Amino acid sequence: MTIRVLVADDERLVRRGFRLILWTEPGIDVVGEAADGYEAVDLAASLQPDVVLMDVRMPRLDGLEATRRILTASPTSPTSPRVIVLTTFDLDAYVFTALRAGASAFLLKDAPENQLLAAIRVVAEGGSMFAPSATRRVIEEFARRSVAAERAVELAALTAREREVLRLVAGGWSNREIADRLGLSEHTAKTHVAHILGKLGLRDRVQAVVAAYEGELVRPGDDPIERAGDVRTTRAAGA
Repeated sequence: MTIRVLVADDERLVRRGFRLILWTEPGIDVVGEAADGYEAVDLAASLQPDVVLMDVRMPRLDGLEATRRILTASPTSPTSPRVIVLTTFDLDAYVFTALRAGASAFLLKDAPENQLLAAIRVVAEGGSMFAPSATRRVIEEFARRSVAAERAVELAALTAREREVLRLVAGGWSNREIADRLGLSEHTAKTHVAHILGKLGLRDRVQAVVAAYEGELVRPGDDPIERAGDVRTTRAAGA
């Protein structure tokens, strides 16, 4: 399967650079280029790319608002584009806004090429990827903010098992690890995660992590194992 990529950046040389990087990579095809946010929104609708590489600072409409508009058009559709936000500015506000807009990845433009390529493949398969520094600060910042009443109500609608699974998702556990921990099949663990995303109206696991911290289901420093059940175990090395 070929991953169709749309590149959105107001600098022509940057767009060309991304195209050259991706041109040599098997299984990835650049299907279009946008010079501002409005073009990105229009081309995302007409070209239906799998992944959008989205610059933050662009004229007329910035990349964060463009991301929101693209993903609002089809928030839960499995065929809607996945957005990777790229910027030269490692600023917290961009990370939080990108998360709320529904971005699946946040990387700095000076990230290694292999990290960019990995991010494209990961998000195309439905996953998420964030720069390590960004992930750490996101967790810390959301933990400092007051709990939104509507988020607490949403989390209360989850079953006890779903809350248990969400805690482990927030701890960075994969479906297989969750299944092993809770004595479930991997398919059942995956189904629980899908039900959680559906009930909360979330796009992916990253947004689920944010929801868990917003609703104080987990807090910085928590051991997800201890919070998920009474039996205390430890994760296997390399799991």
